[in-house]
Amino acid sequence: MRLRPRQGLESRARLLTSAALCCFGALSLAQVARADSNDYGLPVFQSDFGGVGLLQTPTARMAPVGRLSFTLDRTDPYTHYTFSVQPFEWMEAGFRYTSISNRIYGRGEPDRDYLDKGVDVKFALKDESRFIPAVSVGFRDIGGTGLFSSEYVVANKRWYDFDFSLGLAWGYGGSRGDISNPLNVFGSRFRERIDEDTGQGGDFNIRQMFTGRPSIFGGIQYQTPFKPLTLQLEYEGNDYKSEPQDNAQDQDSPFNVGMRYQVGEYLALSAAWERGNTAMIGATLSMNLGSLSQIKNDPVPVAPKPVRQSSGSVDWDAVAESLQTNAGLAVTRIDREGDALRVEGAPIRYRAMPRAEMRANRILHNAAPADVTEFRYRLFTGGMLMREDILPRAPLPDEPLIVPPNDPNSDLDYRHAVMSQSASGSADDGQLLYESFGDRFSWSLSPELNQNFGGPDGYLYKVLAQANAEFRTDAHGWFSGVVGYSVFDNVDNYSYSGPSELPRVRSYIGRYLSQTGLGVYNLQYTRTARLGENWFGLAYGGLLEQMFAGGGGEILYRPFNSNFALSAQANYVRQRDFDTRFDLQDYTTWTGHLTAYVHTGIKDVLAKFSVGRYLAKDIGATLDVSRQFESGVRLGAFATITDAGDKFGEGSFDKGIYLSMPLDLFFTSSSRGNANVTWRPITRDGGAKLARRYSLYGLTETRRLGEYWENYKNSLR
Repeated sequence: MRLRPRQGLESRARLLTSAALCCFGALSLAQVARADSNDYGLPVFQSDFGGVGLLQTPTARMAPVGRLSFTLDRTDPYTHYTFSVQPFEWMEAGFRYTSISNRIYGRGEPDRDYLDKGVDVKFALKDESRFIPAVSVGFRDIGGTGLFSSEYVVANKRWYDFDFSLGLAWGYGGSRGDISNPLNVFGSRFRERIDEDTGQGGDFNIRQMFTGRPSIFGGIQYQTPFKPLTLQLEYEGNDYKSEPQDNAQDQDSPFNVGMRYQVGEYLALSAAWERGNTAMIGATLSMNLGSLSQIKNDPVPVAPKPVRQSSGSVDWDAVAESLQTNAGLAVTRIDREGDALRVEGAPIRYRAMPRAEMRANRILHNAAPADVTEFRYRLFTGGMLMREDILPRAPLPDEPLIVPPNDPNSDLDYRHAVMSQSASGSADDGQLLYESFGDRFSWSLSPELNQNFGGPDGYLYKVLAQANAEFRTDAHGWFSGVVGYSVFDNVDNYSYSGPSELPRVRSYIGRYLSQTGLGVYNLQYTRTARLGENWFGLAYGGLLEQMFAGGGGEILYRPFNSNFALSAQANYVRQRDFDTRFDLQDYTTWTGHLTAYVHTGIKDVLAKFSVGRYLAKDIGATLDVSRQFESGVRLGAFATITDAGDKFGEGSFDKGIYLSMPLDLFFTSSSRGNANVTWRPITRDGGAKLARRYSLYGLTETRRLGEYWENYKNSLR
């Protein structure tokens, strides 16, 4: 049941943990995360190239929704590093790095293996039924250099513990060219495969798709009676005579045979004999983003007491303290108007507002006299009023509020009585019971990971001890700062930044990593304002991020509980010195974007589209699409195309994937914070945005109710 809005906080999430904690902490959830399953009952594994398949060949199968997999495997001379995700039942996507050990990276880098990057996608066309197989179509290496580009159509049918696959591949996966192209009936353009020039990589090889002579491929997967062990046999369509970079390999047999061993729930080991003469060995780490959870050790909800018959003497300071420690509401004001007790404050603990508000109901119930019939919660973020939630005092439901399975309608009356509305103005007209500004100063200490991957230097990282502090000048303004000290790193490996015809706004990342010991990563003053019923403002200035200082502002239009929002932001910035202290370099620019946010209503998908000027003075657009799972994890991907054109360099356009993971997935106490991890195939200068610490869309997230009760149920897992 959704909350009923009348016509008409999330508090700022700090990065209290590092990307390293996010990645490695997720793997520690095996004992509390739900097991992955699939509809057809047989296990699925990542192929050598990533994505669900056998060894060298893909299958029509899909992983469970929310599955994230990292695969490392070696088949001489190739080493594959792949990330694969299953955002929807019908779509699989992945990024891949391929290291070629007998080819060098380029001129001037004789000691570095060649590193190729690619993007893969696969779409389910038909689900398996009793007599009809599952069918999928896929595209390999469509967004990279195209060295391993291939298209395929494949079908799968299960028979007891056997899973049979049969498909047709074009390009790299079908280089043997066993048969004539069945698409020749649509025109002569399908007869020959064009060696399309992909420049420096990153372009989509559309004209090549499904052209040339294809090959048949297929295989059998057998689930043995010993459940951890699965055997695989495949016939592949590649003859290895036309390998990229004139790197032909001997093939004694087109048949590959291998086995998979499932070690627990999250690790699978692989071994195979491929080409009739080459060994393959690999491993895959997987987790399901949608089912992650952690048992909580939150404070026990306050037990209700008999109703007070008169106002009497109430220690409202103690009530406010209890609301913060037990209900997770940082209270700034409590007053009474008529038969309503009104609380103003910011949510600081629970992601699901019903958890905070129903806990608060019990605390207020024990303090309020009998003639108070409802409790109103006015929720603030950054000094801006977001909304007002109105909950009845009676009946006082149990907390946690769980619908009994034998009576799903037992709490409908209470749920229908809960309302929310867009609120504005002040509550000065009520009888003041408590008022406090709250803590002016706060700080925290946490680990942090700075990293870069995708260049000839390989993976560069720096692990920091990071101090984060904030001092509030008033309700709408605060100073914030982040200081980090390098604990250990491998930045001594940095030696190559690559050529660039654009201003080096990001490609000097290696120099920032290597020359920063003790660094000031952020030091700024921020002010907020509510400009109207649905309008919000933000202004800021200082050391805005590791590479840039300056100032800027943002205006956001966000109607209450709307699926649409629109923002405009502009900044004037100057490049910082490589030691991340207080010195500045000469490069200056202005940058800004107009951004539309749309909750599509499909599978919790949020689409963001922005146009504007980027840090390297290029002009273009960014599309960002993400999905939030029941666990609260948000998985997204973005791509940016600008007028930089050939000047962009390797990669051709900016793209990447990211995860935003609630911190309380890793700890036994609830939290509203998130750990964020962003992964780009390569760091270049084109399409680079300013890494602003605060955005109005994030600060105003409480404006949207979402699935109010559904989110609450998910938070209890």
